[in-house]
Amino acid sequence: MFKIALLHSSLITTTPQHAHFFFLPFSINNLRNDPRVRSEASIAEFVAQYTGSISKEFAFWNASGGADHFYVYCHSVGREAASRNAELHNNAVQVTCSSSYFQKFYVSHKDVALPQVWPRSDRVPLNPPHARHRLVYFAGRIQNSRVRQELIALWGNDTSMDIFSKSPFPYEEGFKRSKYCIHVRGYEVNTARVSDAIQYGCIPVILSNYYDLPFGDVLDWSKFSVVINHGEIAFLKEKLLSISRKMYLTMYHNLCQVRRHFVWHKTPRGYDSFHMIAYQLWQRRSIHRLSY
Repeated sequence: MFKIALLHSSLITTTPQHAHFFFLPFSINNLRNDPRVRSEASIAEFVAQYTGSISKEFAFWNASGGADHFYVYCHSVGREAASRNAELHNNAVQVTCSSSYFQKFYVSHKDVALPQVWPRSDRVPLNPPHARHRLVYFAGRIQNSRVRQELIALWGNDTSMDIFSKSPFPYEEGFKRSKYCIHVRGYEVNTARVSDAIQYGCIPVILSNYYDLPFGDVLDWSKFSVVINHGEIAFLKEKLLSISRKMYLTMYHNLCQVRRHFVWHKTPRGYDSFHMIAYQLWQRRSIHRLSY
């Protein structure tokens, strides 16, 4: 969706000397499904060779050492993509869903956290606060997550909380009828649950340590979400019940305001996911570019 939006945007220039950034258009998803590549090691080698070719064929890479270049991926396989090229890893900006402080190839002050958002044809209608009768909702596999296992063990039988390893009702229904929706890491710190909660008007409760939240240097997440450390899971219910009705309504109102930032459009619209990412890239534009 980012690539589609970029091609339909007004931000592309045909004069490279005018560009703030250069996009490296390799696709991790295509590479991992190509029988000639597929493995993480092979993808890293392919990307290193590609970057080497760029640096030899064009003057733009060498003018900044790759600091004004960026690439985009969401699948976890892409984490190792820059491992075989030091300049790509150290200088180029990765725009990624796998935005964890704990990941060795993610540099928080350089890289950009990409929101994991499912494309939607229409905006989801919201249930108002008075129609949300359940305190909390979460449903997700627990096999690859100790934190999820702890969450289910502690709160799976609480009658005021809908916390399941497999939801007994439609996934969307849980978001629509609950005040708070839990995001807790699985294999990665990121899942689509954060943006799903935002789209359905359910206040996200972030239980993923080391998660560099999307648009974190633009949005104040404390105004429309609740961030809780893994070690505080036992106090989850106490923390949520301590939030006053007035504060909850304020957070709900703020959530309604930020929904437009978590939507993709084939032709970008103001303040949508594409423009938010483009703005974060602009904030990181290199001031060290040499002459071509």
